[in-house]
Amino acid sequence: MSGFETIIFDKRDGVGYITLNRPHKLNAYNMQMRDDLYDVLGAVKDDDEVRVVIFRGAGEKAFCAGADLSEFLTAPSPIVARQVRWERDIWGRLLGVPQPLIAALHGFVFGSGIEIALFCDIRIAAEDARFGLPETTLGIIPAAGGTQTLPRTIGRGRALEMLLTGQQMTAADAFQSGLVNRVVPRETLMVVAEETARKIASYDQAAVRACKEAVVRGLDMSLASGLKLESQLSAHVSAARRKHHKVKSLIKKERST
Repeated sequence: MSGFETIIFDKRDGVGYITLNRPHKLNAYNMQMRDDLYDVLGAVKDDDEVRVVIFRGAGEKAFCAGADLSEFLTAPSPIVARQVRWERDIWGRLLGVPQPLIAALHGFVFGSGIEIALFCDIRIAAEDARFGLPETTLGIIPAAGGTQTLPRTIGRGRALEMLLTGQQMTAADAFQSGLVNRVVPRETLMVVAEETARKIASYDQAAVRACKEAVVRGLDMSLASGLKLESQLSAHVSAARRKHHKVKSLIKKERST
């Protein structure tokens, strides 16, 4: 898949790579990137060859330094902007991707950058990564889920401190708060991300996807409802495995006769 203006998509050995590719703009999220991500995420969701996805940023300075305010703050009327947003709901698409999403984060991870990362399932940060949601310092608020995903990840108090003061986090702070899963040297960031992705890709994909679904959906349920969901998904995975083994046995039997 090619032809995108602001991202690069590639897939190798079951791993899909989505690279934010505006390094001259610190990979700032603009309207074209919104459209490109919308298209690629839709394709990835339906691509059984892609078992895991890694998000990364091109260049040495940033994963994504936030929204391109030169575009978003000069957008058309709020009514038109809201309609465009509805038609290109990137954040809904990110939530709907059944494959595990891994964010490989370096440099600036601000605004929309941290929001993209928060929609990923596993976040691995380089030692040089810095995190922040500076919207309130600009007289606006996060509009891509930051007020909802951040407190769900690091807790209400820490999230409000970042959101209300514009305070930044170092990679070490992000790890301590639970914002990222691991912190690694910059030169090994992609090595670690790819090792993690390949490990996940090597497992039974029905089980992997069901496990992700159980956690993502279950967090918005009561414990009782979550346990019921887990039981249903477990039964579905077990039935699929039995069917798969039965088919393999029949094929083996036919070949031996």
